Amino acid sequence: MNVRRQHISGVALAAAATLGLGTLTACSSDGSAAGNTDKFDVVASFYPMQFLAEQIGGDHVNVTTLTEPGQEPHDLELSTRQTANLQEADAVLYLKSLQPAVDEAVAQAGVETKIDAATLTELEDHGDVSHEHGGEEHAGEEHSEEEHAEEEEHALDPHVWLDPVKYAEIAKGVGAAFEKADPDHAADYRKNTDALVGRLNDLDKRFEDGLKDTDTKVFFTNHASFGYFAERYGLTQEAISGLDPESEPSPARIRELQEEAKADGVTTVFYETLVSDKTAKTLAKDAGLKTDVLDPLEGITDKSEGDDYFQVMESNLSALKTALGAK
Repeated sequence: MNVRRQHISGVALAAAATLGLGTLTACSSDGSAAGNTDKFDVVASFYPMQFLAEQIGGDHVNVTTLTEPGQEPHDLELSTRQTANLQEADAVLYLKSLQPAVDEAVAQAGVETKIDAATLTELEDHGDVSHEHGGEEHAGEEHSEEEHAEEEEHALDPHVWLDPVKYAEIAKGVGAAFEKADPDHAADYRKNTDALVGRLNDLDKRFEDGLKDTDTKVFFTNHASFGYFAERYGLTQEAISGLDPESEPSPARIRELQEEAKADGVTTVFYETLVSDKTAKTLAKDAGLKTDVLDPLEGITDKSEGDDYFQVMESNLSALKTALGAK
């Protein structure tokens, strides 16, 4: 839809076809085909943003993503081509603070419509990844400054898409932005947004009903991505690592989790599909716990327990109900 495509020569088009750029679809996952189609061209930063764009845009959008399937999004580095392709897009949809490289590229790009999902809902500071249990202190004074620094560094938790209510708030904002940027299809964007919000509200109700009566309210995760989710449904997330899935837990943190498991009746250590499960499985083995997948939905692969956001979230609900002893 970008007006710059009018100036592409036949030679350029032939070259694009040779590179595989001539067979565009409405929901492409290849960041190379970011613009110059006859649709509303949207570049999404990673899967949760891609899913919103596809669901809301429908047949009117060509969606490409900067984070390929199977790629862990937190430490994404953009290629020169991806950065250049941002210039050709009609809109970019991203979540500021999750991917620093994307934040920098978007700031420098001349895209007319920049949609920061972080501005469409309220981000929260979920603090440290652990909590005190029974008045005991599991970390000595020597760790206090380090923990404080980590808390300051990750002041706002970006994992809002795992809370269906907050994700719905973002969906409404994205829909409004699409309507403004592409008014010819505003009615369809509004209809699609309403349908998506309705499904998210239904999902929220299923989680609320499914997790309201459980043997324990504590669950262990690989990294601290389920803070909003836990807050929404009255649970306590205990993360092996912090907000960064690649960070290594200290021996003190591992000991703390082992004690926590005994005290709060934790049965399962959850791991993810996009990062190593080694630490989670080691903790589970040492503490005599089970393991299972709790997917933070940062990307969809053939290892995912479902083909899209809703299917994977339903799988997460089933896994949590089993692990928490839902009645």
